[in-house]
Amino acid sequence: MSVASLGMYDHPAQRAANDALWAAVAHDLHAQGIDAPARLDRDRPVEAIWRDPALLLAQACGFPLVADPDLDLRVIAVPSYAVTDCAPGRHCSRIVVRAEHGAGSLADLRGSVAAINAPLSNTGANLLRASVAPLAKGQAFFDGIIVTGSHRDSVRAVAAGRADVAAIDAVTFAAIERFEPGAVAGLRSIGTTRSTPALPLVTARATPPAVCEALGSALAAALRDPALSAAREALFLADILPGDSDRYHEVRDIRREAATTLWPCA
Repeated sequence: MSVASLGMYDHPAQRAANDALWAAVAHDLHAQGIDAPARLDRDRPVEAIWRDPALLLAQACGFPLVADPDLDLRVIAVPSYAVTDCAPGRHCSRIVVRAEHGAGSLADLRGSVAAINAPLSNTGANLLRASVAPLAKGQAFFDGIIVTGSHRDSVRAVAAGRADVAAIDAVTFAAIERFEPGAVAGLRSIGTTRSTPALPLVTARATPPAVCEALGSALAAALRDPALSAAREALFLADILPGDSDRYHEVRDIRREAATTLWPCA
């Protein structure tokens, strides 16, 4: 039995939209004689799903894609999102602090505490580290880093004063801002990180080429289907571009550039 997940941008208020999108993709695959699960897997962490040899389709973070040698995935497509500061096929993070914090820029946050969702997150950790690297000049910039487990929890950590700053994926931030405006009401943005390729849609490396092609065509059809316009709007999904792994070398290069910055979190 194959497995599918769209867990990276799956705010509770977006789950019906992801379900509708997947139902259309699965229907298209079935019409092509390809087995596809009826439901998205929300029972396991996305990191476990990425490693399932039966993975048919999931969305992955670009950082572990290039930093984890045990992650054996093939990029099928790259989404584009109708979110401010996110160019086609790319995304960035919003650097946020509490509204009453005196910082006007990252330079004012030396010696503060940062919240990251996960050490191998591109938008939450890699891009934040790259942003402080020119300021740190090979030294530690933050006095401490807390790992929250998700971007939503990083938002909560900053709002509650457990951390001073966090880099929040711009697409995730847009969803929280729309569906949980109270969660970000006490925050303000002091800038954005550089952009990188958006989170790729992937399949297991062993997925046959014919199935990969069918996945690509099913995703493209879902982007054209008028019946899915409300679902796409709820997901901020504007387009799906052809994908390849090479474009994510940019994420790996950013990691190398920022590696000189001492990071109080492994």
